[in-house]
Amino acid sequence: MKGQETQRESILIVDDSEMNRSILADMLLDEFDITEAEDGAQAIDILQREGGKFSLVLLDIVMPNVDGFGVLLEMNRTRAIEDLPVIMISSETASAQIERAYELGATDFIIRPFDAAIVHRRVLNTILLYTKQKKLIGIIEAQINEKEQNNSLMVDILSHIVEFRNGESGLHILHVRTITDHLLRKLAKKTDKYALTDWEISIIGMASALHDIGKIGIDDKILNKPGKLTPEEFAVMKTHSMIGARMLEGLTVHKGNPLIRKAYEICRWHHERYDGRGYPDGLKGDEIPISAQIVALADVYDALTSERVYKPPFSHEAALQMIQNGECGAFNPLLLECLSEEAELIRASLAAEAGGRIPRHEIRNFTDATLHAKGTSASDRTLKLLDYERMKFNFYAELTEEIQFEYIVESDLLKLSPWGAKKFGVTTEIVCPAKSKELCEQLGAAWFEGLRAYYFKRITPENAEFHHECLLKIGGEERWYNVIMRAMFTDDIPPRIGSVIGKLVDIHEVHTAMEELRESSIRDPLTGLLNRAGALEEIEQKLKNYPERKYTLAVFDIDKFKNANDEYGHLFGDKVLCEVAERVMHNTRAGDVCARIGGDEFLIVFEHTVEIQPIVARIFHAICGKVGDFDLTVSMGIAEMTEEGESYKEIFRRADLALYVCKNAGRASYTFYDPSME
Repeated sequence: MKGQETQRESILIVDDSEMNRSILADMLLDEFDITEAEDGAQAIDILQREGGKFSLVLLDIVMPNVDGFGVLLEMNRTRAIEDLPVIMISSETASAQIERAYELGATDFIIRPFDAAIVHRRVLNTILLYTKQKKLIGIIEAQINEKEQNNSLMVDILSHIVEFRNGESGLHILHVRTITDHLLRKLAKKTDKYALTDWEISIIGMASALHDIGKIGIDDKILNKPGKLTPEEFAVMKTHSMIGARMLEGLTVHKGNPLIRKAYEICRWHHERYDGRGYPDGLKGDEIPISAQIVALADVYDALTSERVYKPPFSHEAALQMIQNGECGAFNPLLLECLSEEAELIRASLAAEAGGRIPRHEIRNFTDATLHAKGTSASDRTLKLLDYERMKFNFYAELTEEIQFEYIVESDLLKLSPWGAKKFGVTTEIVCPAKSKELCEQLGAAWFEGLRAYYFKRITPENAEFHHECLLKIGGEERWYNVIMRAMFTDDIPPRIGSVIGKLVDIHEVHTAMEELRESSIRDPLTGLLNRAGALEEIEQKLKNYPERKYTLAVFDIDKFKNANDEYGHLFGDKVLCEVAERVMHNTRAGDVCARIGGDEFLIVFEHTVEIQPIVARIFHAICGKVGDFDLTVSMGIAEMTEEGESYKEIFRRADLALYVCKNAGRASYTFYDPSME
């Protein structure tokens, strides 16, 4: 029986030269399915019809009708560039062309003449990279979806707890979310005034479930009173909006979370009215966040059409009429239009939800068990909620090499992440850590007791997080570590602490990683010189710190560099660039700034006190000379700083102008800036 054949990846080759297409196809045909396009217009047509089947596009720049940049622009417009990698192929070596290709989303750039091994390797690497990227995106999307479902479930459970305390229908929260979603989507179609993206709509919908969370702080007798509330009782009831807002504001760890921000807006202001006659702050018009305006309207509609302890339900038509007549307060006219236009869809959606409702007694049993469970202490519940977070901690700890831990004060138990335990050479759970021989050998006997005492002195329920730097000898090596801690309090009288979670971060590793990241961002990977951004940073720092010193800037490029690539191949061109960089470095001082600023363009900034002419002449002649069979010469423009505090941009402009004059005069020389050049 024959095994199933592996599906081959497809590549689209776009080039107006049939010879070029044929050469590329011959290089790749053994491993890939090839489709060819004669120009950019044909490529766009193929991508519109069959874009989903391709794993890569090999795209020429210079073509009639629509060139390579035109294809990239179209792929950006349709967002195809996000999923389909493009390798540009051209004999053009100008840095501006290459930079523009990368700016438009090209993944790589191959210069003709082709080297079969290089083309094959770059194509394969690009396809593998994008395949892995898609796989990772799929994993991340699945994790995000799972997290969103879990978040939604917890919000629903919490809101149901509030519902049943309030004696309301178990469908109220679901109804409010459904109506809110309908109104938001309708409003987004009618106007762009409120910038309602799909993400924003999703967040507001989830946050709407918490609109009445403050009612958990209202007395049952008032919440479930069957008759009309007295003025005093109504005044107490009105405080639920501020109670809910304060509860959410107290979540200091998640204060910047978008869901918490929207929930706060909705809790506090969903009883405000468009004419300013609502509560608690008497906001008017669009002073009220649109999230609170929409939830207010959804809440009123569902309250009218649902049974309450104090009233029977109104019909759908009657509820709409009462809202439109202003009997339930004033609302945004635009939202009233949305409600009227979506009315039938809303009614159908709510009817469908009613058909699939969860039996009330089952939710009541779960809610009662949650509210009145006596077999579980507050700290136990906290630890259970931390289990999920701990799994994430363990995963990230291994990636970041942080030593993450949890310390439970009551039981004097230290729980280490697997990575942390491995680092210390101990088990993941240690009772009496200050007496653990293995741990004391790593940290020192007094360290843990000292830190434990430090917790009690510094940590309070209001200030539950702190950072502390200390020198530790771990694995036989002394390093500075930053201890990052957060305390979780029990329901006992403070300052007793339930548990502490935290991590030790190797400061040296962090600094080293940051320095390596910075270094890679400012260095040219081919030559090792500074890149354009790195040169700009270093030069501006010099001009800022030592403006009184004298500087001269030289900018140069390689004469006939295209010939080196065309005659000897791209790898030889790279060799020439590296040779130029090496000659520059060997003939400049440590304080000079040397950079490759793009393509075959280089820059040197000299700091000097003597005449600059002999220095420039020496470096110019050191750079020029043979590289293999290639006659290496350069054209160089030079400009001196004319006054203290002069900007880098101005000095570079004059040097670049001198370079232009030098090239026009015949190349292979250097020229100093002169005002007559202007």
